[in-house]
Amino acid sequence: MNATIARRKTRNRPWTYVVAIILFLFLAYNSVYIKKLDEVKAAGSAGTGKFDAATYAKTFWNTKLIPSAAGGAVDLSTLLSLLKTDKDKAFTTYSQALGIGNIRYFLVKGEGTVTAVSDNDVTLSLPSGETIRLATEYIFGNAARDASGLIKITEFDNTTDLNNVSAAINDIIRKDVIPPLKAAAKPGKKIAFVGAIELNRAHLHLDDIEVIPISAR
Repeated sequence: MNATIARRKTRNRPWTYVVAIILFLFLAYNSVYIKKLDEVKAAGSAGTGKFDAATYAKTFWNTKLIPSAAGGAVDLSTLLSLLKTDKDKAFTTYSQALGIGNIRYFLVKGEGTVTAVSDNDVTLSLPSGETIRLATEYIFGNAARDASGLIKITEFDNTTDLNNVSAAINDIIRKDVIPPLKAAAKPGKKIAFVGAIELNRAHLHLDDIEVIPISAR
């Protein structure tokens, strides 16, 4: 009798394996599914929200750039003097940039007397004798974004978001800084400013300094 039972168990064992394999495949099929990559990316974007460059720029402007601008800016006359005598020290000490290369940005401040006003800029004569221009028409590039060194490239997932921040900051300057500057700029008037300048370390030219104004009064 025991032999008969053993033979029955042996005959039934293959069916047990088959049932187990079918059950495993059923569970695996219902646990794993495939989606198109575009669908996954779309779901991720919907969950995290699209990057808002305008909101980021406004927050950066109000909470970081403006509060630290005057204290973190180098006097422009002092910088120009150092650039003429020790260029490497000036760039090492005061310049900022998110990437490598010769293009560097400086956060500067100063006060000058208006000597000319055009559609594109306001020309100032500094107490040290240098002449500089405050841009009022062509506000573009990364100077205002990068000059303070307060934005880090690691904050962004891609270069598009980073570039959009530059555009949004420049838009703030056009809307909030330029109109009162142009209204106040009259020959003979003194204007105190904080702004950003772009210089090329390998091809340095100091005879035509243009400042992107961050504040001017």
